[in-house]
Amino acid sequence: MTAAQLSVAFFLQMFFILAVCRLVGMAARKIGQPQVVGEMIAGVLMGPSLFGLVWPRAQQFLFPPDSLEVLYVGAQLGVGLYMFIVGIEFKTDLFRSRARSAAAVSLAGILVPFLLGAALALWLIRVPGLIAESVDLHEAMLFMGASMAITAFPMLARIIYERGLTGTALGTLALAAGAIDDAVAWCVLAVVLASFGGGWGGAALAIGGGAAYAVIITLLGRRALAPLGTAAERHGDITPSVLAIVLMLFMFAAWGMDAIGIHAVFGGFLLGTAMPRGQFAAQLRRQLEPFAVVFLLPMFFTYSGLNTRLDMVNTWELLLIALVALAAAIGGKGVACWAAARLTGEDNRTALAVGTLMNARGLMELIILNIGLSKGVIGLPLFSIMVLMAIVTTLMASPLFELVYGRHARAAGTLHKIE
Repeated sequence: MTAAQLSVAFFLQMFFILAVCRLVGMAARKIGQPQVVGEMIAGVLMGPSLFGLVWPRAQQFLFPPDSLEVLYVGAQLGVGLYMFIVGIEFKTDLFRSRARSAAAVSLAGILVPFLLGAALALWLIRVPGLIAESVDLHEAMLFMGASMAITAFPMLARIIYERGLTGTALGTLALAAGAIDDAVAWCVLAVVLASFGGGWGGAALAIGGGAAYAVIITLLGRRALAPLGTAAERHGDITPSVLAIVLMLFMFAAWGMDAIGIHAVFGGFLLGTAMPRGQFAAQLRRQLEPFAVVFLLPMFFTYSGLNTRLDMVNTWELLLIALVALAAAIGGKGVACWAAARLTGEDNRTALAVGTLMNARGLMELIILNIGLSKGVIGLPLFSIMVLMAIVTTLMASPLFELVYGRHARAAGTLHKIE
């Protein structure tokens, strides 16, 4: 396709993507699910699993193969910018307020599903087409372990906000545990990506460069970026010049992490954690979030959906693998986090709520799976199986939370839903 043809295709794609994501998101909200859950499902519906199955010619017309490269770039920008915004909202004081319970829940929520995922890899690596032949067993075990251990931290935060739990004991515990959980899972994934196919030199560059970037951001980032906050307070808003500087820093951080062999989302998230808080963070989120969430992020869900082939789960063995993966995900994360919360003194209802919230995979799982697919670690059948697991565990979160905690807390007057 020529540049002009790609441009025409892109505009029509975005019209279709935004319309479907909005409609499915609205339907999801009608049944008590967050908008982002509907958009996850919309991405799969637009792919070969439904649209391509029912009307293949129209699907190919809207999403010709040559145009997917443009969609991929937009998807990476969207998810990178979204994780930058998540970093801006990240509160380090959560760790201190519920450190003991959060650490125990997080450790259980990482260790048990990681071991189950690693054990699952011993089976999957023997099934043709699921894991690339060039991937060593230990790399497959690390990748599957990290995939099982991840928690949908942004979605968890959204559910907590929508249910009026921000600042409560349960909300603080779940957010702190989810943050620790994802930080460790991302570190494991970084090791996998650093070691995969790049030799020891590439692994050393990626791991060393990523660690150096994290240390610099953690120790010096807040101080170096403080003048941006001062400028925003002086003008009462973020000026176009300050916004341009922030976006330049984001692009450079994303490029740096990609260039050393990790992923752009690491650069964006860590940079976000170092941004000045207070009025600056609020204004920055106000200016960036609508475009990132409404326009860019649906591109990521669509690109994921176009790579999801549920029709490839077409044998009894693959169906069994899908069911085992789902059972391992629910048992390894939900049950383990519930048990850890109980052992650290939380009451049963709070422990059940924590386990339910931590079990959702959501967007974070899709990020990991897309990375694994793009790096050639996993094949389309396993990608589809794991996307299905991510959708099911995420769909479970809101109704189960309402069942085990929400309605009882609302009756007691300690919980309300924010519209």
